[in-house]
Amino acid sequence: MKTINLPLTNIEHLIPQKKPFEMVSALLEFSETSVVSSLKIKEENIFFKDNLFLEPGLIENMAQTVALHTGYDYFLKGKPAPTGYIGSIKKIEIFSLPKLNETITTKAEILHEFMGVTMVKIEVFNAKKEKIASGEMKTVIANDE
Repeated sequence: MKTINLPLTNIEHLIPQKKPFEMVSALLEFSETSVVSSLKIKEENIFFKDNLFLEPGLIENMAQTVALHTGYDYFLKGKPAPTGYIGSIKKIEIFSLPKLNETITTKAEILHEFMGVTMVKIEVFNAKKEKIASGEMKTVIANDE
């Protein structure tokens, strides 16, 4: 099994999303049941408008944090990152939107995982460690066979 010191900022190979649709920029923490990512809000982000990172960007950041967990897990096992999809979203609450150059931190806790379907609880925090969004999401790994 491979080991890498965290935080990890070279993560392009760990998620299936490619620029300009990358909504995570670093892997901060990883365990079997949780992951923490970060994203610096930049002007060129496709979900950046009127000096704010918009709601769809926060939701995509949540989903890509889950994808980052799966991708890093596969990487540690020597396998390429799989493609996945959002199966369902529930209980999403957005309390505030981050601004230009803010770095948000997203924490996902795996609640259940079975046969490629993962249910997670996700929270997003601003630089002041205030919760700015939360929700639950079900993701599904694509069957490429």
